[in-house]
Order: sequence, then C-alpha cells, then structure tokens
Amino acid sequence: MGTEDGARLRALTIDAFHIPTATFGRKRPESDGTITWNSTGLIVVRLTAGDTTGLGFSHAPTATLGVIRDILWPVIDGMDTRDTERIFWAMARAVRNTGWRGLCAAAISAVDIAVHDLAARLAGVPLTQYLGGAHHTIAAYGSGGFTDYTDHELTEQLGLWAEHGLRAVKMKVGSQPDDDPRRVALAREAIGPHVELFVDANGAYERKQALHLADRFADLGVTWFEEPVSSDDRTGLRLLRDRMPAPIRVAAGEYGYTPADFRDLITPGCVDVLQADATRCGITGFRIAASLSRTHGIPLSAHTAPALHASVAAAFDGAINVEYFHDHARIAGALFDGVPALRGGELVPDRSAPGHGLELKEADAQPYRVASFTRSTTDTAAGNTPHTE
Repeated sequence: MGTEDGARLRALTIDAFHIPTATFGRKRPESDGTITWNSTGLIVVRLTAGDTTGLGFSHAPTATLGVIRDILWPVIDGMDTRDTERIFWAMARAVRNTGWRGLCAAAISAVDIAVHDLAARLAGVPLTQYLGGAHHTIAAYGSGGFTDYTDHELTEQLGLWAEHGLRAVKMKVGSQPDDDPRRVALAREAIGPHVELFVDANGAYERKQALHLADRFADLGVTWFEEPVSSDDRTGLRLLRDRMPAPIRVAAGEYGYTPADFRDLITPGCVDVLQADATRCGITGFRIAASLSRTHGIPLSAHTAPALHASVAAAFDGAINVEYFHDHARIAGALFDGVPALRGGELVPDRSAPGHGLELKEADAQPYRVASFTRSTTDTAAGNTPHTE
C-alpha cells in the first residue's frame, strides 16, 4: 500500500466539460416529463497521492469546479486517502452554510469517487472488490425513450436494446399525459412480451392522474413506475405505492443527495425500489443507501452513470440493476477508456485492474473542455498561484 505519506492527498486537477446532446446522429434538445436540455455537464476530478492518481466525476455544471477548488480542497488537502469516511464527512461539514444538496453534493461526490478510486488503486484491488465484491456482474436496463422522440425513434431505440439482450428498458413519460398510454403501447409492441418495460415520469404527474395512468400502464405490462409524482411529495409516493396495481413497483431516490434523503424515502414506506446515484451522493452515500435498503428489505437500483455504477453497484448484495442511460453511456464511451463491457444484458466490471479502471481520453475530451484547475500541496506551501483556465 505504500508509506503513510504516500497515501496523503497532494495534488488536485479539475476539468469541466460541456457536451451537446446527440440523438440518432443529430444535435438537438432532449426532454423528459418536466424539463428540456441541450447539453450535459461533466466534472472530472483527479486526486494524486504519491505517484498514484484516482479519478472521479459527476454530471454537473461548470460552477461545480469552484466549489471543489474553494471549499473542499482546502479541507482535504494532505488527508490520508484511505480515510474515506473521514474525508467525506469533512467535506459535508465544509458546505454547511453553503447548502449540501445540488451543486455542492455533485462536488462532494466527484471528489469522494476519486478518493475511493485512489484508495482502491493504492490497495491494488478493483473498486468493486474494495467496496465489498458482492457480484461479478450487474444487470443493466436501457434508458432513454425521451418525450421529444418521434414514434419511430422511440421504437427503434427500445427495440434495439431488446434485440441486444437487455432484459428491461425504460422510457420517459409526462410531457403529454393524454398521449402516454399510446406511446407506452408502441414501446411494448417494439420490445415484445418478454422484456420488462419501465416508465419514468420525473415527477410530472399529479397523484390521482398518476394512479389513473398506472392502471392503463399495468394493462400494457409496465412493471416499474419511477417518480410518478415528485420525490419531494413523500405522502403522494406512499399513497401511490400502496395503491399501485401489481406488479408495478414505485421507484425513487435519484435526488438523494444526503444520507437523510434515503432514510426519508424508506422509513415512511415511499418506494418499492430505492434508487441511488453515486455522482450525486458519492460512493459513501451510495454505501449508506445500500445498507438502508438491505436493512429494510428493499432492492437498490443505481441511477445513470453506468460506466461508474457497474463497479459500485456490483459491490453490494442488494443492488439489482444499473440504469444504462443513453446520454451518459454515449459520453463515457467517447471520453473514457476502461468503460465496463455490456454483455448479455449485464455490465461487467473489470476485476483485473485496480480502482474502477476509467481513464480520461485527453485528446478526445479536449474539444468539450470549458474550464480546468490544478493545485498541489507544494504550490500551496510555496504560495504559488495555481493554474486555472
């Protein structure tokens, strides 16, 4: 593992990227039940201890760079990277007056992922095994079916995933509720009777509206209803979970930024499936969500970022799947080496390499870079000005 000094955080690099959306070979906005977007932000953090570097990332806006640079790094600089719990909570305390959820959570998560990757690399073990090693593979489900898609685009995307061996696919609903049953029926026809069909409203529906549509979705073989109402409406989620027609399960948790967010979804009985996203809650938060879900007998699902979650979700016994999200899978394949393979509907973490195995493709990423920052303990001690672009 090296000397104690060789495990101390000594250098930080942050890169911010801005990647336009691209669907079916065209740059255009995408939409779900509540918002429209035309780009995806990516923050990549690299931390160095001795001669080893760990990488973390979050899908977040450029402003996240400033949080890491100005608030988090001064707190963790020089800490032992193997003290992952200590580092995480030190960062959480540092944003007390700034606000943890949202932007600061993305910043903490990117650093926390890099800390865990670095610690696993120092230990010489793959991240999946470092975290627990429960599974060698983890099921993936295709996720896209955005509400702006034409009927042809919707059926082509979901149908291809089914042909390629994914045993479940998910589509967005909620932009035009009256048309959603027709779109869901098209999706069911495209994937056939043996592939599970999930729908995600992103909180677009009202309670009674969601319950009415759930009956129609159940007739079409839908088995998963994600955020039928806003995840902030805990009473509504509980009501819908209790009244949802079988076999539809209610899923939520992607906006779990702090450990308390997961507790507040599970304790009142709001969900059948708890979701967690390490790019929003960190690997430390994901571990807490996994523990809570296991304790309460509720399965855990990893939200988006499949290149990372293949390694993270496979580590925990209660995890059942990873969301193979169209945008994030496209970005990871273009900008990272070491992306886990997708075989027969399963994501396969690389257990032959230490850490999660992801490395930034510098040349390929350069056209999308909008900001960067580097700092080392040597710079800080000498009073040198860090490099910022």
